Amino acid sequence: MIKYINETTKYLQEKGFESPEIGIILGTGLGQLINEIDIIKEVSYNHIPNFPTATVEFHKGKLIYGKLAGKKVVIMQGRFHLYEGYTLQDVTYPVRIMEKLGIKTLLVSNAAGAINLNFKKGELMLIEDHINLQGSSPLAFKGVEELGERFTDMSAPYDAEINSKFENIAKANHIKLHKGVYASVVGPQLETRAEYRMLKIIGSDAVGMSTVPEIIVANHLKLKVAAVSVLTDECDPDNLEPVNISDIIENAAKAEPNMITLFKELIKTL
Repeated sequence: MIKYINETTKYLQEKGFESPEIGIILGTGLGQLINEIDIIKEVSYNHIPNFPTATVEFHKGKLIYGKLAGKKVVIMQGRFHLYEGYTLQDVTYPVRIMEKLGIKTLLVSNAAGAINLNFKKGELMLIEDHINLQGSSPLAFKGVEELGERFTDMSAPYDAEINSKFENIAKANHIKLHKGVYASVVGPQLETRAEYRMLKIIGSDAVGMSTVPEIIVANHLKLKVAAVSVLTDECDPDNLEPVNISDIIENAAKAEPNMITLFKELIKTL
């Protein structure tokens, strides 16, 4: 993997990706942040050596380098998921590349279903902790110790200082920002009523199909990390209706301006 990482990094550096400070993974609900960026370079994933390619129709596939709020950023416009047939090492490969390019902080967004029924669709949740239900670890491979400590500490995977800043920004801008635990499942099928009940019992406030692998690798690389979920549906097992994917995308779009405000204002402080 080190050989692949060095090849990919060299290619991007030659394309002009110079010493970014912050990495951002744009999940569902943050796509329009691109409009706020002074773009310097952008490269399609399928042109980057050793990079996976996004296969989900509402996820773009570009790595973008530019300036946001005066900071140099590298942005994944579209992410990878286990349910697309990738390995956890594939899913997290871009995080390793962003760190090699120079980032010290990783910010992540995603779409999630609200397990906590006090949370409503269209609202945002700051992730305080997570539960990995994806069945494995992105660190479970031979040679991982050459890239960082094998037994990575996860007692505090989300940076408390950044989370505090997010909360202050939300308050100042009258944005409802819940705090909670995010459970990451494989997907792509949605959960059954029994699964939603289980997720609530084990302490989940929201559920999704991404983010946790990237957070684990970011901690492995000793990056500062924060993540925000846009809540796109309410997972009430006693009143469960069939999920409408277009409704999920619509709810994500409604929450997008608030998500953009949070990220832009945060980056000014980093």
